[in-house]
Order: sequence, then structure tokens, then C-alpha cells
Amino acid sequence: MTAFRFSRVAMLRRSRAMVSSTRLWKSRLVFWTGALAIGAISVGFAKVADFAQRTFAAFSQTEGFHYAPLLITPLGFVLCAYAAWRYFPGTQGSGIPQAIAARHLRDVPDRGGMLSLRIAVGKILLTVAGLFCGASIGREGPTVQVGASIMMLSGRFGGIAEGRGLILAGSAAGIAAAFNTPLAGIVFAIEEMSRSYKARTNGIVLSTVIIAGVASLAFLGNYTYFGKSHAMLDQASDWVLVLGCGLGGGVMGAVFSRSVIAITRRVRRWRSVTPRSRMLLVALTAGIVTAVIGVGYDGETWGTGYEQARSAIEGEAPPATYFLVKLISTLVATVSGIPGGLFAPSLSVGAGLGSTVALALGSDVGLAAILGMAAYFAGVTQAPMTAIVIIIEMTGGHDIVVPVMAAAMLGYGTSRVISPEPLYAALSRPFIADALRQLRAREAALRAAEKAAEAAMEQKNTETPPPAQG
Repeated sequence: MTAFRFSRVAMLRRSRAMVSSTRLWKSRLVFWTGALAIGAISVGFAKVADFAQRTFAAFSQTEGFHYAPLLITPLGFVLCAYAAWRYFPGTQGSGIPQAIAARHLRDVPDRGGMLSLRIAVGKILLTVAGLFCGASIGREGPTVQVGASIMMLSGRFGGIAEGRGLILAGSAAGIAAAFNTPLAGIVFAIEEMSRSYKARTNGIVLSTVIIAGVASLAFLGNYTYFGKSHAMLDQASDWVLVLGCGLGGGVMGAVFSRSVIAITRRVRRWRSVTPRSRMLLVALTAGIVTAVIGVGYDGETWGTGYEQARSAIEGEAPPATYFLVKLISTLVATVSGIPGGLFAPSLSVGAGLGSTVALALGSDVGLAAILGMAAYFAGVTQAPMTAIVIIIEMTGGHDIVVPVMAAAMLGYGTSRVISPEPLYAALSRPFIADALRQLRAREAALRAAEKAAEAAMEQKNTETPPPAQG
């Protein structure tokens, strides 16, 4: 009984200290400000990115400018890749691998330069620039890196030492604000970013997602990313559709993931001899492929693919080969070296794949599009719980939770067999290796400088004659 009383008194004292501590309140205010900033910046990023995409699509469809992307898109790829390499190193790709790498680099100063205000600004500017030239990229992955950068900056101002928790929280808030899917943000943080559930970061992640979500709702209101779906699994034969979308999404997701990993590694080795010229050549090639496909498919493959995915969910199927050409466009953009994510394009590929399966089976296109998105997204990221939650939240398809779960798990299992290495984990390793290599080089240079100083001091002492004896 006495021990219980002492324990209760100690808890009351700790609670009173937490409420009255000026230092803790300062940290909280800075932390909450960072979370609000993530929500507000994500909304602004979304609006500017959508404007860029619409502008390029309208321009490419203007009379007399239909073939202009054959010049503009490759040039835009080259300029974006050069700017990322020269002025904003660390912004290349989606940004999720950098955030994962930064979580592992606890002892590296500034997390290897992968999370900073400069990175956040460059990421937004160059992603928007990529959409202005028709790249098949999304803004959701970049928002993860932007969110993590903002939280790290807030942590420095507020004196919050737990960097890994801040990265996790900023990443989750970025996904939640980008898609308006708070539950998906939390699941993404646990499943993809940390691969485990850390009790000490629960409060940070949850509060950041909530605050960023409130900021997003304040600007955009309560909306569903792809609108409200009324798709239903009406009969037992529809489970054949679940099977087809699940297996097909898993196979294509694994092909995409494995191709990105293999091409990225080969390009990395190939351009190590002359980094700048070969980097620009890769970007130019990717831009040419993107332009040829976009012009050939009358602009259907430009940008995020949001309109095509939404149309498929509403029952209007894109061309049967849309998913394949959109996959290729997303693949070349991902390995090109320009900043940009693959979440939204992957959802568009999945919707196209599902609608193609539905046409082959004579099934409901809207239902198949949702199942295809879940399966393909789970196959690419190998994060099935994130796929399930994000698809349900984005479509409002609560009546088809079980079929979506089945398709996502089939996609995940199939992908794991074909491509055992998760995409983002594999892409994060070069960033970790580069940061550690730079750290060792700095340490070696510092040791060499210290030895040189010691040698100079010894030489000076040797050359200096001893003082005369009186």
C-alpha cells in the first residue's frame, strides 16, 4: 500500500512538471508549428503541382503544339536532373529512400544532407518543374521528404533530440496531408518507414498526423482523393476478378520494382566515371522515351495519371494497354535522376491494369480498378497494410474492404516471390553508403591534418636551438 502511494505521488509530480515546464511547452509549440507547416505546405504543393500538370496537358493539346513535347520534355528532364545534381543534391527520386536512410544515419552530421530546408525547397520546385514538362511522377513521395525535413528543422529549434522519431512523424504527416488519408499516414510510418512499432514515437507520430491533417482540412475541406466509390462485390464469380487483379498486380508490381532496382544500380556504376555527362545522358534518354509515349498516346501518360485512375474507378476504362505504357513512363522517370514520386502514377497503373482485367473477364470496371490499385501498389512497395488503408481511405470503398485486402495480400505475396528485396529499402542503401563514405573521408582528412600539425610542431621544436645557459 505504501509503495502504491509513493508511486502515485511520483506520477503526480511528473505530470505537474510536464504541465508547468517552460522548456517542454516551448518544444511542444515549435513541434506543433512544424506539424501545421507540413499540412499547409502540402496543400500548397498539391495546388501548384496540379496547376503544372494541367498547364502542360492543355499546352500539349493546343492546335499546332501537339509535337512540342518531343523537344520540351527531354530538355525539361535534362534541366531538372542537372539542377538536382548541381544545386539540390539529395533531392533525386521520390524522397522516401532518403528519409529511410536518414533514420539509419543517427551518428552522421546533418543526416548526410538528405533532410534540410534547402532539400525541401528544391524538392518542391523540381517536382513541379518535372510536372511542367510531362514527367510521369507524383508529389506524394516528395511530400514525405519535405515533411521529414520540416520536422527535423522544428526539432532543432525546439530542442527535441529524438531525430528518428521526428523523421517518422514528418514522413507520416506528409503522406496523410498529401492524400488526406490520416490512417494511411500512420500505417505507412509503421510499415514502410520504420518496419517496426516503436512505443516512444507513438505520440509524436499520432499528434503530427492529426495536426497536419487539421491544417489540410482547413484549406481543402473534408474530401476523398478519388471521390466516393459505390463498387460492390455482388456475386461469387467476382472473386475470379480479385484473383486476377491480385496476381496480375503482384507480377507487374514486382517487374517494376525489380527493374528500378536493377537499372538504378547499373546506371550508378556506369556514370561513376564521368558523373555529370552520363547523368545528363540518362535524363535525356528518359525524357525522349516519356515524350514519344506521351505523344503517341495523345497525352494520356503525362503527369500523375490521376484523371485516368479516377475515370477507371467511375467505370470508364482507359485503353487496354494504358497500364503498360504508364508503367514504362513511370519507370524511366524514376531512374532518370529527376525529383518526383511514384505513388500517384503507381495507383494509375494499377487502375489501368484492373480495368484491363475487367474487360477480359467481362466484370465491373470500377471494382476492378480499385482492386488493381491495391494489388499493384502492394506489389511495388511491398507494404500491403499501407496499400489497403490508403485505397479504402482514398475511394471510400468500405463495402469492399475484404476484397481489397485479398487483392493487396495476393499482390504482396506474388511480388515477394519475384522480387524479394523491397523497393524503398533497396534504394535507400546507396544514400547510406554515400553518407558513410563521406563521413569516413572527412574523418580521414581530419586525422591527416592533425598528424601534419603534430609533425610540424615536432619539426619546429627540433629546429629551435636550446636556450643558452647562464
